[in-house]
Amino acid sequence: MHEDDAPLAASSSSPASLAQKESKIPGSTISSPTAVHPQTTTADSLVHSIRSKFLNELHKVPLPSWATAALGFITVFIVLSCCLCIFRKMIFKKKKEKGGKEKNEKNDINMSNVKEEGTKQAVHHTTDSDAKEEDSESKEAQKLGKLLYTLDYNFTDSTLIVGVIRAEGLAAMDMSGTSDPYVKVYLLPDKKKKFETKVHRKTLEPTFNEHFTFKVPYAELGGKTLVMTVYDFDRFSKHDAIGDVRLQMNKVDFSHLTEEWRDLQKAEKEEQERLGDICLSLRYVPTAGKLTVVVLEAKNLKKMDVGGLSDPYVKIHLMQNGKRLKKKKTTIKKNTLNPYYNESFSFEVPSEQIQRHWSDMLANPRRPIAQWHALKPEEDVDAELIKK
Repeated sequence: MHEDDAPLAASSSSPASLAQKESKIPGSTISSPTAVHPQTTTADSLVHSIRSKFLNELHKVPLPSWATAALGFITVFIVLSCCLCIFRKMIFKKKKEKGGKEKNEKNDINMSNVKEEGTKQAVHHTTDSDAKEEDSESKEAQKLGKLLYTLDYNFTDSTLIVGVIRAEGLAAMDMSGTSDPYVKVYLLPDKKKKFETKVHRKTLEPTFNEHFTFKVPYAELGGKTLVMTVYDFDRFSKHDAIGDVRLQMNKVDFSHLTEEWRDLQKAEKEEQERLGDICLSLRYVPTAGKLTVVVLEAKNLKKMDVGGLSDPYVKIHLMQNGKRLKKKKTTIKKNTLNPYYNESFSFEVPSEQIQRHWSDMLANPRRPIAQWHALKPEEDVDAELIKK
């Protein structure tokens, strides 16, 4: 039994002897394991625990002291390098954001300056253009000329007497540097009665000395406006308005005769009512002294009936020196604004006429010449016949 127990005792003492042998190895130290405390929530405790674990594991590794120091130095260097990179990146980002803000502020300032300068230039340009327009308008008003007129009211007959005396410094409307002026006189707002002076050829200072009478009750006179428009007569086209004078009757003292000069103002465009057009054919035979007028058709006539239509017919008057020599008329066309006639009429007349259609007819003897003519109000036609 004792012999069997001896090996067991020897085997039980062998671990101690091994421990003593290991403790004698040079350069090695064995420390008892350090108790690890529970980790705290703070960052310092976390770093301390990681450091302790790292050192414990490092002590277990059989490395020389210089290797341990080198490894620690490398670790510290890597950590510092990472921190430095992060720090530099944060600083660069802040500078970039600051620089961007400064650029935006500069751009905003520059844009505001540009807007202010543009506004100043626009205002300056506008004022200059307005000044130029005012100057041009004033110059134009000065160049139109002036008109001498008289006004008188006859309380016995309830008539307004308008005298168109003369004009001076009229604007030249013709290529030759002159004009063929005449004056049209009427009252607004009705325009029922219009008068015209005679045409004075090739002059800018015509003397008219013509008087016109309007039958107007004095009670209604205050609501009227007298218009005197100076026109340049043109034989072959529309007459050009040189300028006009407008007088409100409620501002005129009719206790005495009024005579004064007024500068012509730019004439307002007179809207003429469209009455329609008529197509006529003229044929003249000089040897026989025979004029043939063919009323072909009319179009776009004015609506005169309640239903929006008309029953039109055409009257033809042959006038000479303001006297009616002959008159004829066509048949009546029912319920139409575009009647077709094709009716012929003959007159015996001398070979004298100045209008373009008449001149074209004379240039083409024995040939019918057809042309369209715009219809005019009856009072305008009568005034032109009286003037001629």
